[in-house]
Amino acid sequence: MTDDFAVALSARAHRATESLHSLVYFAPEAQAQYVDIGLRPGSMPYFASRSAAMGAVCAGVTAATFYNFNPAMVAKHIPRAWTLASPAEVLAARLRIADSVLRRLLGEGLGSAELTELAQLAREATEPLAPEGRPLYAAHATLDWPDEPHLALWHAATLLREYRGDGHLAALLRAGLSGIEAIITHTATGRGFTVESAKKIRGWSDQQWDAATEALRSRGLMDADGLSAAGVALRESIEADTDRLDTAAWRHLGEDRTVRLIELGKRLTRAVVAHGAFPPEVFAGPHA
Repeated sequence: MTDDFAVALSARAHRATESLHSLVYFAPEAQAQYVDIGLRPGSMPYFASRSAAMGAVCAGVTAATFYNFNPAMVAKHIPRAWTLASPAEVLAARLRIADSVLRRLLGEGLGSAELTELAQLAREATEPLAPEGRPLYAAHATLDWPDEPHLALWHAATLLREYRGDGHLAALLRAGLSGIEAIITHTATGRGFTVESAKKIRGWSDQQWDAATEALRSRGLMDADGLSAAGVALRESIEADTDRLDTAAWRHLGEDRTVRLIELGKRLTRAVVAHGAFPPEVFAGPHA
């Protein structure tokens, strides 16, 4: 498969598998599991569970790897989370949540031949992924593979998601966007959060949002109507760079098997969505 074809498949493969990982962040049973091990309800479980693979890191490391969250928001929860539950306890809870939510959503489909095939394809796709410059991917790649096919699929989807995400941050850096500028410009594309939900979920105040928006206007990236032509072009270049940096898995898997992974991943994603894996307003899976 040519590099050009791998780039073309990259975003499709991401969309077909990403939700099979991120459903753990929206599972109703998640908060109870994390509270049981000592974490506080609310945003703390998200920050702790996603960064736990890196160990008991400081707030600065978590904020740097999450990129578009207000660092002050992160600092309210990290490193305090590690005084309440160890990273190992958090990771074990997250795996239990993945097991519980996939069993609930898939029912008898949990043991299907298609799920097993998808798990095998997704795991094989991770084989060539290198850790250089990919801190969240590298941390999760050190974790043991689960034995059960549905959990192996979830872990593979996690690795693929974090690998692509780390590359996306490199694209944002190359584009010269700060964390808040990244979320503002992404929101302005209309393909993710609303402005109000982005401020709330990412922890930015009205004043911070307005100041960053004005800075983007001064650079010619936004105007009174939203993204300027230059802003649109910049966002398109960021997505193109993200795709280009995310080809290793698909070149390794090959064209036909990547297309098969996309087919199976879309089918399974539709199944979990149909059974209520995500609130309607968040299923788009926005990133920045």
